[in-house]
Amino acid sequence: MDARRAETEFDNACAWLEAAMKGPMDPLAAEVWVFDEAFQHVLLVKHRWRGWVPPGGRVEPGESPRVAAHRELLEETGISADLLEAPAAVTVRSYRRDWSVTLGLSYGAIVARSLQVTEESDQPVAWVPLSQDWEGAFPEDRPRIRQYARQLSERTGA
Repeated sequence: MDARRAETEFDNACAWLEAAMKGPMDPLAAEVWVFDEAFQHVLLVKHRWRGWVPPGGRVEPGESPRVAAHRELLEETGISADLLEAPAAVTVRSYRRDWSVTLGLSYGAIVARSLQVTEESDQPVAWVPLSQDWEGAFPEDRPRIRQYARQLSERTGA
């Protein structure tokens, strides 16, 4: 599973995964951390109650997290991008108080900011400068996303 290949683990996610694999793996989430080629911006969607977050959502039955991440990116932004080989991160979090804890995989992608984005109904899409704080349900994601962008920038020499 991609969770074991993630570049970074948060929230003791792999231990949680080992315990969770003893039963049904539901729910499972996937998202994409999309960066411009200069690693100065991240593409975010404004969810109605989570605020600005990376495009993503629930992994459907029979779907791999990687396929779900690609599908969600396309549905929420209109962008079809190649996801980087290894997932950026694996996390465990609760999206709502009345929902089960969810294992989430974050994938990385690099695309040109000039690509046309199309938003889902009532869910704006924006390129947000990484230097700017954005309001979202998971403020701990901001430094994680920024750190990953720095790592990618160093690897690619951008």
